[in-house]
Amino acid sequence: MSSVSHRSLPSALRKPAAVLAVLAAAAGCTPSGGDRSGPPVPSPAGEAAGICRELYGALPEEVDGQPRGEIEPETRFAAVWGEPAIELGCGVPRPEVLTPGSEHYNPLSDSVEVNGVSWLLEEQGGGHRFTLLEREVFVRVTVPDAYAPEVNALVDLADAVRQTVPGKPL
Repeated sequence: MSSVSHRSLPSALRKPAAVLAVLAAAAGCTPSGGDRSGPPVPSPAGEAAGICRELYGALPEEVDGQPRGEIEPETRFAAVWGEPAIELGCGVPRPEVLTPGSEHYNPLSDSVEVNGVSWLLEEQGGGHRFTLLEREVFVRVTVPDAYAPEVNALVDLADAVRQTVPGKPL
């Protein structure tokens, strides 16, 4: 049984915090069998890279009923499922809405909790973007509208996240 709850970010996340020193490198990846560009592939370093490799190894073969695809060139920091692709990137930068001083800072942004894992919820044209909260590494999952309700994809990812991405006390 899965549990999903919607809430505002906890007050502790509204306080300034150190920015994770991880930069996203946009790479022109092409999932096998597809003509479109794949997801941007993050470039985490140090401990974050190790956590991302562990997460990659624990990711499910299916998300929301969609089979896992391949990304070329191969990476252990991103994954895709289905077409249109549900995209996951591990070791992404802190979201702007959670970065004090940024143009889009909004400490009252919406979040959801799915099976004990908290995610920042951001609507985008054509789907939703979810970014992992309260963990040592930021993980971003983009889910197209084709999989509405988009939050369902997070149910299949919750176990892998809980097992491999350490919690970060607030």
